[in-house]
Amino acid sequence: MENKVTSATAEQTRKLGKQLGGCLRGGDVVALIGDLGAGKTAFAQGVGEAFSVKGPMTSPTFTLIHEYSGQIEGTEVRLVHMDLYRLQHPEEAEVIGVEDAFQENAVCLIEWPEIIEDYLPDDRLIVEILGSGEQPREIIFRAKGSEWKHRIQGMTEEI
Repeated sequence: MENKVTSATAEQTRKLGKQLGGCLRGGDVVALIGDLGAGKTAFAQGVGEAFSVKGPMTSPTFTLIHEYSGQIEGTEVRLVHMDLYRLQHPEEAEVIGVEDAFQENAVCLIEWPEIIEDYLPDDRLIVEILGSGEQPREIIFRAKGSEWKHRIQGMTEEI
């Protein structure tokens, strides 16, 4: 299953992330794919807004993993934001504890997930953001798993 939407601005990309955040629940893994400057972090910030994350959400480029406390429908949940751009080998995922974040009380957003493809759960949502600079972005949602189709059905509507 694949859904596409166009985002003309970083703010629209953030709003789309917030819209997706309203569909997420504990145990979900979202793989964010796109070039440098495509808007992956802006999208993640929108998810954080949906989770009522306090404080700024920044890209964990140098720390690799940032964890935030949030809420989904009044239930406490961890929002784990990973940026794996600096990993050189898939095995490094074990060292930094990537799989430890795949728990029912956490939602994981993973930038640059390609390097750890074999470690990712089969049931996940792939969000690919195409474009950079001041150009509009094409955002493609690809579901890997049975439930996603129904949950993200409205994501192609106007933002």
